[in-house]
Amino acid sequence: MAVQAPPHRPFSPGFPPDDPTRRNGGASIAVTLRYAPLAFLLRLYPPVLEIDGQAVPAGWGRFVQSVGFGEHHVHVHVPYLIPSRIGAADVTVLALPGKTVELEYRAPLLSFLRGALGAPPQRYPGAVAAWALLTAAVTLGVCACIGWIVDAAG
Repeated sequence: MAVQAPPHRPFSPGFPPDDPTRRNGGASIAVTLRYAPLAFLLRLYPPVLEIDGQAVPAGWGRFVQSVGFGEHHVHVHVPYLIPSRIGAADVTVLALPGKTVELEYRAPLLSFLRGALGAPPQRYPGAVAAWALLTAAVTLGVCACIGWIVDAAG
């Protein structure tokens, strides 16, 4: 279960700073990165996952990163052609010793929308608009074919 924390601060008075000798307090952040089957081209572009501004090697799927206990800022986006970054999403979470914070990222179906990042399950941003556009395109295609057939018959 993810515990939402206030906006990211480099140091929170409620928690001591990371102890470099112990590296972490046994806490970890698990992020599941997903794209909708309708947006299958996103498979070609691995997402960028950052925790506290540090890049974490990731791709589509589930990734677990050990962290120190306290607040952590998680950022995800997908590098793309135009625009160069799509689906940017940010969240600040509270990692407790011995616990794993579970997060889920869902890439948007339309490139100008933000992604969804938070406690699972998340919804795909732009799903209704994408289905509406797909339905309109198929309807126009069917009408064009029917018009072409009627014109050719007459």
